[in-house]
Amino acid sequence: MSSVNPTGGPAHNASTDPAAHRSRRVSTETKSALKTTEFFIYLASVVAVLIASMVVGTEDGHRDYFRADQAWLYVVILTVGYMISRGLAKSGSREPYDDTH
Repeated sequence: MSSVNPTGGPAHNASTDPAAHRSRRVSTETKSALKTTEFFIYLASVVAVLIASMVVGTEDGHRDYFRADQAWLYVVILTVGYMISRGLAKSGSREPYDDTH
């Protein structure tokens, strides 16, 4: 059975609560993905791969050396690499500090 104070809420005494005397712990966070240089490099790389695939064609009887399926495979590889880099950036971003700083 819990103790209840006269106002009807649960009993809570701030002077004996150890959490009331501790400083709050917060941590830094990485930048938003849209604010990073790797995002813009990723976008530029994807555009470059797709343009290169479009430009390299079957001219003068030569075969197509850079087909669309190959270009999209490179886009997927770039995407996975970007996702891994963001995950590594977020996993190493915990630098705790107190509110007093």
